Amino acid sequence: MTYDFDKIISRRGTNCVKWDEFTDPDIIPLWVADMDFETAPSVQQALMKRMQHGCFGYTLVPESYYNATIQWFQHRHGWSIERPSFIYTSGVVPAISAIIKAVTSPGDKVLVQTPVYNCFFSSIRNNGCTLAENPLKMEGNRYEVDWQDFEAKCADPSVKVFLLCNPHNPAGRVWTRQELVQMGNICLKHGVFVISDEIHCEFVMPRHTYTPFASISEDFAMNCAVCLSPSKAFNIAGLQIANIIVKNEEVRKRVDKAININEVCDVNPFGVIALQAAYSAEGEEWLNQLCHYISDNYLMACQLFAEALPQCPVTTLEGTYLMWVDIRATGKTSRQVTDHLLRKAKVYVNPGTMYGEATGEGYIRINLATRRNLLEEGIMRIIKSLQA
Repeated sequence: MTYDFDKIISRRGTNCVKWDEFTDPDIIPLWVADMDFETAPSVQQALMKRMQHGCFGYTLVPESYYNATIQWFQHRHGWSIERPSFIYTSGVVPAISAIIKAVTSPGDKVLVQTPVYNCFFSSIRNNGCTLAENPLKMEGNRYEVDWQDFEAKCADPSVKVFLLCNPHNPAGRVWTRQELVQMGNICLKHGVFVISDEIHCEFVMPRHTYTPFASISEDFAMNCAVCLSPSKAFNIAGLQIANIIVKNEEVRKRVDKAININEVCDVNPFGVIALQAAYSAEGEEWLNQLCHYISDNYLMACQLFAEALPQCPVTTLEGTYLMWVDIRATGKTSRQVTDHLLRKAKVYVNPGTMYGEATGEGYIRINLATRRNLLEEGIMRIIKSLQA
């Protein structure tokens, strides 16, 4: 079956965060990581069937839920997840916050690689911990790890956790197995626990491969907690479902306690149904076509920038659907550029400083996950506005 990702779907007036943040109907929102595509038909059909029952009380999570997840990651990513390793919760951000609570004490440091997903900062702060940064280095048009700095930060005895983003938002890196091995070995050497946010794992560009951190070795699996959710891949974030995979039983007990302390131990019955329908053969075919569509969106956007605004290079995108653009040639700050684009071009994008004040300055983040003609219109508006 061929799926139509060019279908026009009006999201205005549905209390949609992405589209209803502003009332101006001319604004094109290319900001928050939320796609403008209907979810997979398999998911829609399963939800409609569940809705017809008419009762939506507290839900048990059945064995079929775990089996669907286990089979998906084994088949698609070669990762064998053990059933006892699961802890379900309402989302990846609540998961990260609970894991930090479980494995740190107030005042401990949590290491991140900036620029990085902005909610990492609040999860660290809200647990009374302190941010430690390993700034990524731009080499050519691609981010690399500063390994000397990474090891120096891990060697700091107050650094207890490395919060990994795999694939990385907004840098667009899909970390290679070799890079992950190096990260993991350094963390083991210095007694640093790894929390790996792998919510974007399904969005990988051609010629790149996502490697689940916990799949690399038994030692790594025992020294990490991995956060997973179908919410990004299948555009079901509002259904609030996620999993934490923790093989280490002692750590798992602590995480489970923190999940309950934070009161995020109950899940949405529709999320339970949606995950199982997403992690199916029909869901996979839809996802494969979606990834191809987003890859073509990225190539189109790169071509438009290269032809009309070469002084603002697009960072190489290996994974996610979030494009990172260097706007330093404009001579304006990221916030000045995004404010200007919103006022004059009527395009809403994210300022890079959201993802790290120092490393994000001079960049903007653009969401590619919308129908192609709308994305093209948005990119052309951005280009014309920055040319002026």
